[in-house]
Amino acid sequence: MSKEFIVETSARHVHVTKETLAVLFGEGHELTKKKDLSQPGQFACEERVTVVGPKKELPNVSILGPCRSADQIELSATDARSIGIAAPVRESGDVKDSGACKLVGPCGEVEVKEGVIVAKRHIHLTPADAEELGVTNGEIVAVKIDSENRSAILGDTVCRVSESYVRAMHIDTDESNAVGAGRNQMGTIVKI
Repeated sequence: MSKEFIVETSARHVHVTKETLAVLFGEGHELTKKKDLSQPGQFACEERVTVVGPKKELPNVSILGPCRSADQIELSATDARSIGIAAPVRESGDVKDSGACKLVGPCGEVEVKEGVIVAKRHIHLTPADAEELGVTNGEIVAVKIDSENRSAILGDTVCRVSESYVRAMHIDTDESNAVGAGRNQMGTIVKI
């Protein structure tokens, strides 16, 4: 079995609660699946919102489903700075004391007091994948990405292990552009 894994670019997106969804799109609204994502049960939605910061706004930002227990807005550092939000680098779900914004939908708007983050790059692994690669849940590793003219080693990559995952690394658009990642970009864990 190969020790490589796919490196996927995760563009800006929003996760919402059922309550936020109701305000933005109307009471009783359900998310409309556009396409499945690589991680089981996760999907991109037809619904889009505008993320508003102190300086400007980002229109047409995709919502990912299913609904979550807390609103979370994942932007690249460039996106966050461009609209005037101080967004910390965090693992998904860690939104305490993170950036604030306003979400605007066709039926209403919601002030999000905390929830804007720059997602920490990470690798989704099953327990068998983790054993094969010699890593544990929560371990921080470096990943080598070979691409034409922009190969790099990205440190500070967290390993996330669960039976429900499919082996894949997620990086944001800033990181993807920095390494010139292509559609079928592969990565490998390296010892530094």
